Amino acid sequence: MAEESKPVYLRLREIIAASILDGNYSDGDLLPSVRALATRQGANPLTVAKAYQCFQDDGLIVVKRGVGMFVADGASRRLREAERRRFLDTVWPPVADQIKRLGISPEDLDIERV
Repeated sequence: MAEESKPVYLRLREIIAASILDGNYSDGDLLPSVRALATRQGANPLTVAKAYQCFQDDGLIVVKRGVGMFVADGASRRLREAERRRFLDTVWPPVADQIKRLGISPEDLDIERV
């Protein structure tokens, strides 16, 4: 799905997931408030709340009333596993096909950049 055609809450979910996977937020860390993230991303607070709700439904964040939202214990590991599965199942196959189609060899790939 093209990035601009994705619903905003899914794009926000990807931003939050990337922040967790990149180590900006670790298990147990306080996440930005709905209003703070909405302001930072130029999004509607209700849309941010929907993105956070997806994580809460998946057990990746926990809400402490009156305190905030926190990355759940084990969330970074579970999120990494889920993203890895998604990549291998949906992203990699067309990339592998394109590599074969173009005759790209493993030596042509600059794995050191990764």
